[in-house]
Amino acid sequence: MDILWELVQALVALAALGLIVVLVVAHLTAEMVNVTRHENEKYFLTATRERKPFPSLHDPFSRELSVVIPAYNEELRMPVMLDEAMQYLENRQKQNPSFTYEVIVVDDGSKDKTTEVALQYTDKYSADKVRVLTLVRNRGKGGAVRMGTLSSRGKLLLMADADGATKFSDIEKVEAGLKDLNTGSDNLAISCGSRAHLEKNSVAQRSVFRTFLMYGFHFLVWFLCVRGIKDTQCGFKLFTREAALKTFSSLHVERWAFDVELLYIAQCFKIPIAEVAVNWTEIEGSKLVPFWSWLQMGRDLIFIRLRYITGAWKLNSPHKTD
Repeated sequence: MDILWELVQALVALAALGLIVVLVVAHLTAEMVNVTRHENEKYFLTATRERKPFPSLHDPFSRELSVVIPAYNEELRMPVMLDEAMQYLENRQKQNPSFTYEVIVVDDGSKDKTTEVALQYTDKYSADKVRVLTLVRNRGKGGAVRMGTLSSRGKLLLMADADGATKFSDIEKVEAGLKDLNTGSDNLAISCGSRAHLEKNSVAQRSVFRTFLMYGFHFLVWFLCVRGIKDTQCGFKLFTREAALKTFSSLHVERWAFDVELLYIAQCFKIPIAEVAVNWTEIEGSKLVPFWSWLQMGRDLIFIRLRYITGAWKLNSPHKTD
């Protein structure tokens, strides 16, 4: 009996030591918010290839809508999405001439011709409607979305994936979800596209192992970071300008788990969040490697929570940076 008790004590001590080590590692390896731009990232190219400076999210809005599209090696998939998006936006503007918009394609350090392909849309529609932000190095999807968001002019900001997995006209659904929220005097609100209604069908098509990973990730999201949102990872989210400035100014995670931290920050600031079902189709060519990406995101979720608990990360007040 004494041996058993000593074993239990040893295990408890080992677990406590392990927790302390994890806390220390999480704290010491925490990176601060980095929105510093390379000189080339401060400018976009016009149709005549003249360099002009990007505006700042801190400036007053001058367009009704900004669409931010992160793109990494998307020369093949992106044209289908952009064709659909531009057709919708142009038709909407014809029906309502007061509607103004911009599309910002953020090339996240691609090794292919993503920038060249995107610039073809600048040539076709003008740099007033389509702008390309080419990052000097790969930051990750979260970093790309943030840099594009901080360069936008819209009253509302939509982040949308370059693969076109979500039907672009479903922006009307997330807009309706946003309008249903009580934004308050600060005009803070976020409307998230959701694939939760498709989960039963996706489970039926997945292997048992991938289904286990999916539910494990959902549990960690709920347990550690975000409550009340069933699908945090859908890349179709609409922000008021004020909510985008408030959340992206504090964002640290630049890879796949950035959505979770973004919504965690929003809930910490008590920003109203709507979740709206959207049409979604799986598109071939995903950059997500199922097993390793899920492990990386799981690690990031744990570190997000621990770094805020230990004070390594703090919620920042929006401030203008270079």
